Amino acid sequence: MGVGHYENFPVASLLCPPRLRAPVRAIYAFARTADDIADEGDAPARQRLAELARYRSALQAATDEQRAAELQMQWSAVFDPLSAALRQHALAPSLLHALLDAFEQDVRNPPYPDRAALLAYCSRSANPIGRLLLQLYGVADEASLRQSDAVCSALQLINFWQDLSVDLPRGRNYVPMADAQRHRVSWSERARMPDTPDARALVRELVHWSASLMAEGAALAPRIPGRAGWELRLVVHGGWRVLEKIARMDYASMSGRPRLDATDVPLLLWRCARYSSAWFTALRLP
Repeated sequence: MGVGHYENFPVASLLCPPRLRAPVRAIYAFARTADDIADEGDAPARQRLAELARYRSALQAATDEQRAAELQMQWSAVFDPLSAALRQHALAPSLLHALLDAFEQDVRNPPYPDRAALLAYCSRSANPIGRLLLQLYGVADEASLRQSDAVCSALQLINFWQDLSVDLPRGRNYVPMADAQRHRVSWSERARMPDTPDARALVRELVHWSASLMAEGAALAPRIPGRAGWELRLVVHGGWRVLEKIARMDYASMSGRPRLDATDVPLLLWRCARYSSAWFTALRLP
């Protein structure tokens, strides 16, 4: 997944309500550390999975006051603040365990036969973050949960299509096999996707799929109170801007990674000030 994926989510920024900055930092540190275990260095898969199992045991100890003494000191900087956040905000440990399921899946690095399989992965790798944040904001209705899942899955998918030129040479392939086969696009393991008209058509279709998911969840942001709602506006528009940049390069993200930079800030702020969920439905990428 890469640490960059988690940086798509609010991380104790200026817009985050001050009282929630500590738990947001704790959630981010938990996910980032697990990501490092799963994806950094040269350790073999068996060793990474064993380390993630130890990390899961530490999480279980952190959610059980009677076992707090068993907390593994190696990660005390992660689990001390996380334990406090779990207690103070009644966060669901199952969502953190779902994240660890996704990291274990990343270590095994399976192929994704179709979009349903990839969305199932997103339900573990991305959607729990959004649901944890909603718990912090005190939002629990079913419509908001569904919209949060749509936004988080969209952000995860956007990250995949943004990082095609980076992930594929590393052997990370999140392109659904059914889509690639339908567009007659193939490549060998640890190789770049060929920059061909068929490949660009494939990326275009995947980008439009992500855009449709983002549109499904876009109505959530105005319903989140205070600063948190403004931060979600910025996150949603940031993801959409990445899609626009992929479209602007004629969907050739297999050859280079589009990024947001300081020049995008005025546009993002202007769009946030004029935020409308209908805008995402009406706007059409080329």
